[in-house]
Amino acid sequence: MSSGVIQDIVYVIALIGIGIPLGLYIYKVMTGKLTWKPIAALERFTYKVMRINPEEEQTAGRYALSAITFSIFGFAILFALNMLQGYLPFNPEGIPGTSAHLAYNTTASFVSNTNWQAYSGESALSYLTQMAGLTVQNIVSPAVGCAVLFALIRGFQRKESRTIGNFWVDLVKATYYVMIPLSIIVTLLLVSQGVIQNLSAYVHATTLESGAEQIIPMGPAASQVAIKQLGTNGGGFFGVNSAMPLENPTPFANFVECLSLLLIPAALCFSFGRAVKDSKQGRAIFIVMLVIFLLALIGMTMSENVAAPQFDGVAQSGSMEGKEARLGVDTSALWATATTSASNGSVNSMHDSYTPLAGGIQMFLMMLGEVVFGGVGCGLYGMLAFAILTVFIAGLMVGRTPEYLGKKIQAYDMKMVCLVILTPPLCLLFGTALSTFVPTITDDFTNTGAHAYSELLYAYTSGAGNNGSAFAGFNANTVYSNMGIGLSICRSIVEAHGGVIVAMNNDRGGATFKFALPLE
Repeated sequence: MSSGVIQDIVYVIALIGIGIPLGLYIYKVMTGKLTWKPIAALERFTYKVMRINPEEEQTAGRYALSAITFSIFGFAILFALNMLQGYLPFNPEGIPGTSAHLAYNTTASFVSNTNWQAYSGESALSYLTQMAGLTVQNIVSPAVGCAVLFALIRGFQRKESRTIGNFWVDLVKATYYVMIPLSIIVTLLLVSQGVIQNLSAYVHATTLESGAEQIIPMGPAASQVAIKQLGTNGGGFFGVNSAMPLENPTPFANFVECLSLLLIPAALCFSFGRAVKDSKQGRAIFIVMLVIFLLALIGMTMSENVAAPQFDGVAQSGSMEGKEARLGVDTSALWATATTSASNGSVNSMHDSYTPLAGGIQMFLMMLGEVVFGGVGCGLYGMLAFAILTVFIAGLMVGRTPEYLGKKIQAYDMKMVCLVILTPPLCLLFGTALSTFVPTITDDFTNTGAHAYSELLYAYTSGAGNNGSAFAGFNANTVYSNMGIGLSICRSIVEAHGGVIVAMNNDRGGATFKFALPLE
């Protein structure tokens, strides 16, 4: 048995072994059955400062409005940080503010949990923007996803209620009890492996071979790397993401980061089963996600282990183009599968250099709508939209009123489900199609022919799917691409990462679905 196969088996075992107890923990925290005294005190203080009554619940409309309002304020703050960073502290390299179109693209990307980057972090953003802007959004955007998921779960649970909880309470609990503690643990693990965490100026060193000067970037990387992986945020502190030794120095660090990509989304499947009092439902959804993930992993690994035709006869282990020699083919393929299964987008290899089949698998996983584990919360409720559609069609085929978990599914609900499922592919198709009419778009391609088109298609697939990875041969840091992909990312305002809030409606005494669409 090869080392790559052993690694994949250990990965799946760790994902299940940690995911099940973590799912139970998240369920208890989000339902108020588990608190820690120090955090509970901070939680109460936060409610007092925000003037929030934690006992007061909200209707679906108020819940959605709260989520949208929170994201709008986050958008404004992050946009301002990008534009004004040249005048703000914690900027030892004196990096100026970004252009308005890049600030818009970056802000839309991080607020929506996409983390698409049309820049290199070490050369474009100050430490303050990285910490107070990107890292904060890396924490709160998945917390919003977790909050919305439990609003949906309450919709499944409640029969005669018009309320689905309190957004601010759900947000605080997800942030204080889940995102921050887990990110601290992973940060400490990464720092122990050599991932940098400092506020020092960049180091100027002289190379031994040529005597040339080399600039080694510094900064608070470990804390951002930890939560970007755990929160399925993606992006990177450095331009090359986890291919950078300062961000991903050892095999153990690589395994921890790669495991973090899917850990919370996998755990939430078990949280869902426990919360709706039907563990089989949670296990069934997890198994479906895992089977698709494993099939994609097998296909990508096999494709990458067969060297590209132009390398035939050369002694090598698989197609190593665009991959770190220290990581190899199997480790790179595992990461690529995980990051495009989750709405993460971080990379430890160049996706643009993958074989055609492997690159196609990456785009297929994103085109599914990021439902194979997907993002924190949004992957699960995106998959639930498919489940509701399936139950509706099956119900019509057998002549019974469609129901899911005891809830009747009616015409309005199906309109919302179709909106959820169809919005991402429509955004990526229209965005890609319109881009081909831009006369200067060919100037942004590194390659020619079919692969150049794949770079463009991948960019809009990544944006519309809230993934954030790229066939990075495509230069996306232009006015048109920043605005176009940014608009594609912002479809979250309408489609909310493929998620819905399911609220209850006392319609004729029965419990039916009622959908509202929050910004995440």
